[in-house]
Amino acid sequence: MARLSGMTGFARTEGQHAGWNWTWEVRSVNGKGLDLRLRMPPGYDAIEGPLRDIARTAFTRGSIQAGLTIARDETAGAAAIDEARLAALIEASRPWVESGKVAPPAFDGLLHVRGVLKAEDEIAEEDREALHGALLTSFETAVKALKVAREDEGKALSAILTAQVGEIETLAADAAQTASARIDTIRDRLATRIADLVGSDFPEERLAQEVAVLALKADVREELDRLGAHIATARDLIAAGSPAGRKLDFLSQEFNREANTLCSKSGDSDLTRIGLALKTVIDQFREQVQNVE
Repeated sequence: MARLSGMTGFARTEGQHAGWNWTWEVRSVNGKGLDLRLRMPPGYDAIEGPLRDIARTAFTRGSIQAGLTIARDETAGAAAIDEARLAALIEASRPWVESGKVAPPAFDGLLHVRGVLKAEDEIAEEDREALHGALLTSFETAVKALKVAREDEGKALSAILTAQVGEIETLAADAAQTASARIDTIRDRLATRIADLVGSDFPEERLAQEVAVLALKADVREELDRLGAHIATARDLIAAGSPAGRKLDFLSQEFNREANTLCSKSGDSDLTRIGLALKTVIDQFREQVQNVE
């Protein structure tokens, strides 16, 4: 079953392979598009592309930061000395030592010569590929955990948005009831004003014409019909699940447009009050939609 997903969450995974230990930390916040920012030690550029592919497969929106902390086990490769290079250095120094020009090289000094003592993070090419594969698998696990966290947020958002859509529907129904009684109200109000100005002998046919003109200008049935269509669409989008954030954001703008028009056409306090209440709920709806993937 499809579900809405939020864009906020955090996940952490640990892994190890061939004497290497690492931690992935992945966090996500709201974003208009998908933005993955990676923080990794030097030497791991080769996996950046696959990492981005994994993120794109899982998410469509959100600003995501992923950090890798990796270190080699202290016991791994402790005697990583290039013996051939060490022997070559000793042999090369022999004529100089025998001539008395230099003192015999100390062992600790030879170890500081570049290439004699392998760096702690050196790794053979075949082992490097296996390590990269393990890192990618571990990152994918972290991304799946982050997706679950974002879906948990989406579950809460779904309940909030559904309730707000229900409130919009109730207010639209109230507006329809108010509007349906407006023609009689307009007629009575206009008749009273005309009687005050010109007396009671104003032609009934002319009064009906004036009432029709005013009623046409104040008619909000189209706005209410469009609100009803938008309500149905909103429910369909929420039920369909993410990615729906962009569509719901656009729909909130359409909601607001109809509420503004309803308020501008309002000629009585009750309909104005309902229109303002609609605008308030729609603003709250749009604010929550910004959190939806």
